[in-house]
Amino acid sequence: MTELELVADKLLSLEDMSRRRCGWRNYSHKTVFTNGVFDLIHPGHLTYLCEAAALGERLIVGVNSDAGVKRLKGDDRPIMPLAARMQLLAGLFYVDGVIAFDDDTPLELIKALKPDVLVKGGDYTEATIVGAPEVRSWGGEVKVLSFVEGYSSTGIIESLSRKAEVKR
Repeated sequence: MTELELVADKLLSLEDMSRRRCGWRNYSHKTVFTNGVFDLIHPGHLTYLCEAAALGERLIVGVNSDAGVKRLKGDDRPIMPLAARMQLLAGLFYVDGVIAFDDDTPLELIKALKPDVLVKGGDYTEATIVGAPEVRSWGGEVKVLSFVEGYSSTGIIESLSRKAEVKR
């Protein structure tokens, strides 16, 4: 398999991801789930995803659709379209599956995939993580990872806008 085929093999529909998740479960692979926009991949994302992957044997990343990002972040977002954001995530060796969702939250994905561990970054609390009660109900864990200061897609976009304004 070529590198591009390996990346494409990680981009899955809910049906295919559910099937793959069942296979992982049969081999007792602990599955971790996280989600986000991942509009501009930066060191904070990489650290967060690497730490999430270390909590199990398999990492699934849910990605907000373009329409979902617009509802969440405004009409100027996303910067990169869904296919590009998903491809970048699938290219990371510690990501095992990438799936898009169009709902405002990933709750339906979480309920369908039943991850062993649900993870969000340090800008969340366990009380604010969508799907936390559901994951706990089937014996799963909910983890909040540390926030890497100095990196945010919104901050990067704002910085670029300020620099563009200065040049005008």
